Amino acid sequence: MTLFRATVLDTPDSPFTGGVLRSEEDCAIVVDDGVIVARGPYAEVRTAHPGEEVLDLREGMILPGLVDTHVHFPQVRVIGGLGMPLLDWLDQCALPEEMRLADVEAARGIAKDFVTGLVDAGTTTALVFGSHFAGAVDVMFETADQWGLRVTTGLVTSDRILPEPLLTTPARAYAESAELAARWHGKDRLRYAVTPRFSLSASEAILESCGATFRDVEGSFFTSHVNENDAEIAEVARLFGGSSYVDTYAVHGLLNRRSVLAHNVHPTDAELATLAGLDASVAHCPTSNSALGSGLFPLRRHVEAGVRVAMGSDVGAGTGFSLLKEGLQAYFMQRLLGGEGLPLTSAHLLWLCTAAGADALALADTVGDLSVGKQFDAVWLLPEAGNPLAVGLGNARSADDALSKVFALGTTSDIGGVWVGGDQIAAGRWHRPRRA
Repeated sequence: MTLFRATVLDTPDSPFTGGVLRSEEDCAIVVDDGVIVARGPYAEVRTAHPGEEVLDLREGMILPGLVDTHVHFPQVRVIGGLGMPLLDWLDQCALPEEMRLADVEAARGIAKDFVTGLVDAGTTTALVFGSHFAGAVDVMFETADQWGLRVTTGLVTSDRILPEPLLTTPARAYAESAELAARWHGKDRLRYAVTPRFSLSASEAILESCGATFRDVEGSFFTSHVNENDAEIAEVARLFGGSSYVDTYAVHGLLNRRSVLAHNVHPTDAELATLAGLDASVAHCPTSNSALGSGLFPLRRHVEAGVRVAMGSDVGAGTGFSLLKEGLQAYFMQRLLGGEGLPLTSAHLLWLCTAAGADALALADTVGDLSVGKQFDAVWLLPEAGNPLAVGLGNARSADDALSKVFALGTTSDIGGVWVGGDQIAAGRWHRPRRA
């Protein structure tokens, strides 16, 4: 067993329903075989566990591991393609890059860059939009497994509109998905996600194939895009005879408690009611929505409709892996919406970046906060002396104020350590805690 001593901030209960930030300055967390078995004031916990090794992390603070519910593995090298709306960005940036993953060795290098980016940003759990090539998805699973990350991903399927190398058939999509799921779904911390790219590029036949995979792979997840861009939405309605975007998935049995749709910037009230009724979740991707000019996310409408919302970085249309940056951008968006926006506190932002994601991915009993019984997935914030975050934290008026400064000023360079299931992992830059 190991005893971690630190300032700990987390959100075990949703601030959207009355929960508050939980903050303990000199907190002890005892971890046994990756699971938190005790938590409380250091003096009390140390007395109860006098012989355990103590790792002293009081130089910084501990947050739960961050949870990214929408991030594209093949796009890590095209981050920063600014100045274009969604469909132009896909044609000029994303799709040419994604065709490179037909080469498994190229995919291997991209997967390494991708996982390094996740870990450096403190992301310990992710719903990863995979590749159109089964070999590349295999590599993604393999790389995530080597690092011990909690990753849900799968084969991306399309049969129209995209360049020919990215297209498949319903039968091939089902067969390749079944093979990948048989090899990886449920192995260690990995799970399979049924992933049509979006209804724009997925015919009824592909969506039927996806529905079959979703039914046949027990415990699998479903993810895709929805209502991101006005032109995209109009074309989907034309292709599906006037159907709403959400309904293109719902009619094929693709929406339930294990479904996460990215964006949903322009939903109708009826679509929100459908999502709430089917218990599906939405991944809010603020920097991507801003970079592509997609629009301001209607968080208030989602919350009031009872739709579960979590955070996604949407690399590579998003501007980086850091969910701290996504949280800050989400805050800005709600401010810009004025009365239609939902004012967010630092506790809301932490919830969206941690526990909300765990909830969306059906992992709320496992990760998302640092309570007894949960896995010890954690991020150690350790800003260098004199840098903006260190100065801000040194002058914070309260725990809420300190967390606000984390979102306003924190960067990947402020992360000093990352743990998944009690194991410290690294991506080329880390610090060893001081042993007391």
